[in-house]
Amino acid sequence: MVQKAERVNAPHHRNGKPVGNVTRGTTNPNRMRRVDRWLTGPQSWRLRAAKDPLVVDLGYGATPATAVELFERLRAARPDVRVCGIEIEPERVRAAKALEQPGLRFQVGGFELALPGRPVLVRAFNVLRQYEEADVADIWRLVQGRLAPGGLFIDGTCDEIGRRVAWIALDAERPLSLSMSVRFGSFDLPSDVAERLPKALIHRNIPGEPVHRLMQAMDRAWLESAPLASFGNRQRWQGMCKALRDGGWPVQDGPSRWRLGELTVDWDAVAPGGYQP
Repeated sequence: MVQKAERVNAPHHRNGKPVGNVTRGTTNPNRMRRVDRWLTGPQSWRLRAAKDPLVVDLGYGATPATAVELFERLRAARPDVRVCGIEIEPERVRAAKALEQPGLRFQVGGFELALPGRPVLVRAFNVLRQYEEADVADIWRLVQGRLAPGGLFIDGTCDEIGRRVAWIALDAERPLSLSMSVRFGSFDLPSDVAERLPKALIHRNIPGEPVHRLMQAMDRAWLESAPLASFGNRQRWQGMCKALRDGGWPVQDGPSRWRLGELTVDWDAVAPGGYQP
């Protein structure tokens, strides 16, 4: 049963209470590797340019493994990065405290991000999926309002071991893009990733909606790229991505990302009516 979020358009953080609900908290080591690879790749400039390299792993779950991994991965791009893992369940934070070190800490909190400074990156994975779709826009705005200049909020979902991943990237003003990343051999058709679309889109994968048209276009391009399969699924995926771009889809990335099983498109190409900027 999906929990309904606290109404974030009401006064939040009253009496020190974090905004949000306790989620299931399931996680696994290395589950976020695909989005982390994107953050340390084409988005790493945001961290390098930040005056204060503060990053938040929001709702890291029952164990802090993915927050620790995020810290270790981001240090390659910015050695003085500071990562704060935020969880609404106090016991999860108490369990994580033993792993604190210079640059990595954990605290109780919610979507209000009540911490000193403004983060340049906020990663919330498998969190909003457990809320009502009607609450997503308000939650987005609450987090966006805490971002540093040039900051990015990542709202994403993935399967249990990170083979199929999708995320929406937002800056302080608006959603920017939808990214998908898959492990080759983990799907029959590219549209299999639809089961991991973020909350803002997962119920919109129906005829007549833009994201459904994208899923159909991916499948068609994948099937039409079948002759490339003799060279491997990596080449076939790249053929699919090129066909989408050539067909007019606003694909943001290029072969260096496609070869990783990744695809990013402009948000405007998939946005449902309720999320248009």
